[in-house]
Amino acid sequence: MNIPFSPPFIDDAVINEVVDSLKSGWITTGPKVKALEEEIKKISKASEVLCVNSWTSGAIMMLKWLGVQEGDEVIVPAYTYSATALAVIHAGAKPIMVDTCEDFNISVEAIKNAITNKTKAIIPVDIAGFPCNYEEIMKLVSDEKIKSLFIASSEVQKKIGRILVINDAAHSLGALYKQGVPTGSETDVAIFSLHAVKNVTTAEGGAICLNLPAPFDNKELYTSLRQMSLNCQTKDAFSKSKAGGWRYDIIGLGMKINMADVNAAIGLAQMRQYPFLLAERKRIFNRYNGAFNQLSWAIVPPSIYNEKETSYHLYALRIKDITEMQRDAIIDEIAKKRVSVNVHFIPMPMLTFFKDLGYDIRDYPQAYKNYACEISLPIYPQLTDEEVSFIIDVVKEAYEVVINVVKDVFEALN
Repeated sequence: MNIPFSPPFIDDAVINEVVDSLKSGWITTGPKVKALEEEIKKISKASEVLCVNSWTSGAIMMLKWLGVQEGDEVIVPAYTYSATALAVIHAGAKPIMVDTCEDFNISVEAIKNAITNKTKAIIPVDIAGFPCNYEEIMKLVSDEKIKSLFIASSEVQKKIGRILVINDAAHSLGALYKQGVPTGSETDVAIFSLHAVKNVTTAEGGAICLNLPAPFDNKELYTSLRQMSLNCQTKDAFSKSKAGGWRYDIIGLGMKINMADVNAAIGLAQMRQYPFLLAERKRIFNRYNGAFNQLSWAIVPPSIYNEKETSYHLYALRIKDITEMQRDAIIDEIAKKRVSVNVHFIPMPMLTFFKDLGYDIRDYPQAYKNYACEISLPIYPQLTDEEVSFIIDVVKEAYEVVINVVKDVFEALN
């Protein structure tokens, strides 16, 4: 068998939706983007949803809207993909990295200890699709003692009066928080990724969910941010294309990060069958659990715990009592059988760019511990039960090969 890690789900419904967009003569931002926003709004229960061209650009825009500037701080987990921190830097602020918990997600206690009078936002990340502890995080930023530290330096910050919480929900479309609250509606802002390897894709893309408290009007904010995503131009391309509609104005410093209809078409077709796609991911996740729960050396990822349920985006298997080098050797053995696996994630302090900025992985022991023994297994709707069984057998065999080599070396030395 030859099993790729995460191919996109492309069926006739997806192809037909894209062809419909191409035949319509309108391929940039238009009706399909709006339809996709409505579908995501339904599943997330967010007040408003704005689609853009990537998670990263959406995060940069939201931080710029917040008014962060040089000297401001934004708290992020050390264990995440680099875009979480890079967005902060691009927006002009400093990422303050904190350690994570055993479940991969950001430590609320570490957040609390990192808050200063320079903190303007917190960006927790739902690693692998399992929601963070948002009840505690929202309670923390609303605490009067924490609010007293907050120093507003923009009109938006004055209006909110506290630290903004932006959920990096790149992995968690379809996940559930306590009492069945969907990811996308449990924080001030949540941003989904619609990148090629995500549960729902637009090839490249992101969706910003808006849930700002009063006195913000999320509908008005949607309109304002939509304009901001189009260079703060007073007319979109569709309006300008009408006879006599050429005149426009630029009313601020915007960004060009809108999503195109031809991209939205892919996600729109997938969203219409997402309950099926999500159920298929859960099927595979549960088959893995059934196999690995029986093995003393396996740590299965969180799925349903404390009223939270994952989106089944990744199957982040960890292996007890192994070194990073042994983990890499196991991956090499798996690759010999033509099964593609991955690692999520290399903690940011281990990456050259962040090391050069002064971040040190020794300050984030749990993040390193999670990373050093983690292997992400393929999980996508197209996988058959036969293929899943093959993957399980390959992983078990790879573990035995590597561990037996270690035993043989140890015995030879003694």
